[in-house]
Amino acid sequence: MAKEGDLTYGPPGANAIHICVDMQRMFAEATDWKMPWLPRVLPNIVKIAAANPERALFTRFIPARAPGQGVGMWRHYYERWSSMTIDELGSEMVDLVPDLAHFVPPARTFDKYVYSPWTGSDLHARLREAAVDTIIVTGGETDVCVLTTVLGAVDWGFRVVLATDALCSSADETHDNMMNIYMNRFGQQVECVTTEALLANWPGNATGLVR
Repeated sequence: MAKEGDLTYGPPGANAIHICVDMQRMFAEATDWKMPWLPRVLPNIVKIAAANPERALFTRFIPARAPGQGVGMWRHYYERWSSMTIDELGSEMVDLVPDLAHFVPPARTFDKYVYSPWTGSDLHARLREAAVDTIIVTGGETDVCVLTTVLGAVDWGFRVVLATDALCSSADETHDNMMNIYMNRFGQQVECVTTEALLANWPGNATGLVR
């Protein structure tokens, strides 16, 4: 059983990358998908991004253009959430929140159209080519897009470090449940630490932009 604060395999090192999941305006502002406590964790995400901006990759979830678009159940999904389609929201709402947008460049963005950044993409190959061996994860939601990011990284064999106070969700109960799962069921493959503990072990000395 892992405990919060433990870095089982030592400092992340220069081959780590920070993947910040979906910290976008549509989750921060007054929309149907607003995460109420995003502002609470944002300062910690900013600290982690600022430490090594060249090693930061910000994913962006891109909704369907219009209600009813999408394949299979995604079509039903965007019929239900028609208010969150780009035509209804405005394309600017998929942008990163301003506090993080200014890190790009040197940080990069990575757009995805489903919850997981690994599905239908060459992300894992690009990270391997860049000699990445460790993925530090922040962002939201803990129980949806963060979950798929973590599970994909585990499946591809990356070391995964979760910054526990730099994660957020719109549902407290499932956030808490997922944190228990990360620290226990995935205790051998996911290391859970606070922002302070992470930055004490991953100071601003990593270089090289993942392309």
